Amino acid sequence: MTQLNQHDTPPSEQDVAIIVGGGPGVSSSCARLFAENGVRVGIAARNPEKSVLQNLEKTHGVRRYACDATEPAAVELLFQSVVRDLGAPTLVVHNIDGRVPGIFRKGITEADPSMALETLRNSAFSAYLVGQHAARLMRENRPSPGGTKGTIIFTNASAALKGFPMSAAFAMACHAKSGLAQSMARELMPQGIHVANVPIDAAIGWTQEDGTRAHRLAGTTVDDNMADPDRIAETYLHLHRQHRSTWAFEVVLRPWVEKW
Repeated sequence: MTQLNQHDTPPSEQDVAIIVGGGPGVSSSCARLFAENGVRVGIAARNPEKSVLQNLEKTHGVRRYACDATEPAAVELLFQSVVRDLGAPTLVVHNIDGRVPGIFRKGITEADPSMALETLRNSAFSAYLVGQHAARLMRENRPSPGGTKGTIIFTNASAALKGFPMSAAFAMACHAKSGLAQSMARELMPQGIHVANVPIDAAIGWTQEDGTRAHRLAGTTVDDNMADPDRIAETYLHLHRQHRSTWAFEVVLRPWVEKW
């Protein structure tokens, strides 16, 4: 279990987390770590019946929710359900990449406009909906002993920092999410709500059944050359516990061997 140091803000007795975008990588690592640290956790996915999410329910008591985060009514229902089942959220993580398969490695003259729009909806628009509902609820939270009302974290990608060739739609979506996070941070931080944008400049290799860490496209990790989702989760928990005198807004995570 991750321990607080003397400068961290302790979690409230009613700490509740919502993780939107459930899968075997960052979301699962966050769900496990948060639950192990006494947080009530809900995780949302279009398909909440994934085996990895069912295992989280069995091993860590994580509540599963079905949600298409691009649909305003579905996001509203998600937050209502979590408040009913677990309580008002104090930590919300938006962890949706957003790319559709057909948009990968497409030049600007080849990319299908409908796929570009879907990528934008999946990524930035869903982040907007999740952030909006999180903010509405967190503003009403009673401040913690450290004077904070909650934390909203947006997982982002290196495309938020640099637009790569053959990746215009994804760069557009990631930049949009960064702009959303920055605007929200400037509005909500003075109200006691910590907002953080976390671009991950790496392939993320999660633990496979054989114990190795791997990424479906980048292969098996060698000498920590891929980001470890368990370590990402530790960063997210630290962001939630940061003292408000030194809140971080943008934290870029990359392996020690990553070229940038």
